[in-house]
Amino acid sequence: MRAKMRVVSPAWRHEEPAGSGLSIENVSKRFHKRKRQAGDFLQALDGVSLDCPRGSLTALIGPSGCGKSTLLRLVAGLESPDEGAIAVNGESVTDVRRRGELGIAFQDPALLPWRTVSENIALPLEVLGRPVAKAADQINTLINLVGLAGFEHARPGELSGGMRQRVAIARSIVTNPSVLLLDEPFGALDQILRRTMNLELQRIWLGGKTTTLLVTHGVDEAVFLADRVVVMKSRPGRIAAQLDVPFPRPRTVGLFAAPEFHRICDEVASLLHD
Repeated sequence: MRAKMRVVSPAWRHEEPAGSGLSIENVSKRFHKRKRQAGDFLQALDGVSLDCPRGSLTALIGPSGCGKSTLLRLVAGLESPDEGAIAVNGESVTDVRRRGELGIAFQDPALLPWRTVSENIALPLEVLGRPVAKAADQINTLINLVGLAGFEHARPGELSGGMRQRVAIARSIVTNPSVLLLDEPFGALDQILRRTMNLELQRIWLGGKTTTLLVTHGVDEAVFLADRVVVMKSRPGRIAAQLDVPFPRPRTVGLFAAPEFHRICDEVASLLHD
């Protein structure tokens, strides 16, 4: 029997953004092991259901191997679920991705070293066959938004790790996506820079309020950034709990020291080890 998912709602609950956003319904995914035998497979996800309202930021957190990144790949259309369905604003992921309305940023910025900041940000437009020249103002706006004004013509080798990650985030939203997927975008950064990037990501996200799904291993990062924290468990991957985060926006660095912030972080941590 599948365990009942726990939903935790504080006394103060944020107002849900309107619209359907991202819908994940009863999704399961299994992978065959290298030596294929009858029934020899790994159940990566089992019956995962999640609604991310339009304009919300949802954080997925859980132990390694619980299926967080697999779920993100399914939403991105890079893998197909064995059961269940995924929709973005009522449409199939395939249709949304074909129009370039899915933005993705991974832990590795994966910038092309021979291209400038502007040229790396423009890459998704080129892939979609859109005229880059007409998007020059938009690209400059994004460069300003991510705090890289003056580095338009710099190449990745001239940038710090945090700056390269900002370029990757700008690249992920240049097509004005309906959904933004972030897979441990700051996992390779040190704690001080990571906290700074948390503030930067919030600022960027507030500029557009794109429906966002963030995968992270950081409890404090999840609580600071998200409207809702979703705790996953493994063997097989499933959602164990959801917690609404009560803090109004914009959230400042002082929140990291607030007793209520630490209380919610402790609650998430206890669910992870429950």
